Amino acid sequence: MLHNRQALHAWMLAFALCVSAPPVLAGPIVTLAHVHGLAYSTDGKQLLVPGHDGLAVYTAGRWSQARGPAYHFNGFSATRDALYSSGHPAPAAGLADPVGLIKSSDGGKTWQSLGLAGESDFHTLATSFATNAVYVANREANSRMSQPGIYYTLTDGRTWQRGADQGRGYMLHSLAVHPTDPAVVAAATDVGLYLSRDSADTFEPLVGDRVVITAGFAPDGQHLWFSTYAGAGGALARIALKAGAKAEDVTVPALADDAIAYIALNPVRPAEIAIATFKRSVFVSKDRGRTWAQIAQEGAANR
Repeated sequence: MLHNRQALHAWMLAFALCVSAPPVLAGPIVTLAHVHGLAYSTDGKQLLVPGHDGLAVYTAGRWSQARGPAYHFNGFSATRDALYSSGHPAPAAGLADPVGLIKSSDGGKTWQSLGLAGESDFHTLATSFATNAVYVANREANSRMSQPGIYYTLTDGRTWQRGADQGRGYMLHSLAVHPTDPAVVAAATDVGLYLSRDSADTFEPLVGDRVVITAGFAPDGQHLWFSTYAGAGGALARIALKAGAKAEDVTVPALADDAIAYIALNPVRPAEIAIATFKRSVFVSKDRGRTWAQIAQEGAANR
């Protein structure tokens, strides 16, 4: 049985979840009321934070609310060409709810439906940066997916394939897709980090004996970054995708009673990484995690 990020939130009783906001133009003070994802823009200049009422954007040291409809975003992910998401429409928009799979090719100003509107809300969604492959964890059957499971599309939702999902740990918290090889997908679970090289048909364990919350591939595809939770606070690590590799711990700010919910790696500046926590704090490192700058504290965006 698949579980999405909502199951994780219930399990981590001490955590208050979420974040929100959007792409450019200064306005009123931005508050990250909910955090439902984290991604860099294609040019690496903007950090995008989706939430209940649109996209929040951090660029050149300032936060702003993005232009575009105030969707309640879930499963947000970015590629070289577009943004992909799921969730619920803006209030009074007159659109089907949930929105199914949607895509924006203009930084979130406008969105097009790729199907399953009124049927599915994908809380677990991941994309391949250079190939636009989209993976989702589907919780129940819909008109294009005959049963629950991990599905992927290489055709912007026109056709879907189901992975056999053999060998993966029990509770799925998130997925990550290799930037250039759409068949390589990582699964963060409550018993470790798993990797598939055959489009989610079979998984092999990379890191075990720990709760892995989220993961993200480095832009060159050579490393996989992932966050963990051990009962008192969150941690960050990375592992090389080669035989015999061991996970390396990465220093992060103290996260007492908190953990890293989302990871984003800058596609233009490989040393830059951003993290967002369950308590809605956001940090950025420009030196692969040696030092960190906090740009939001428990939902309060730094100006």
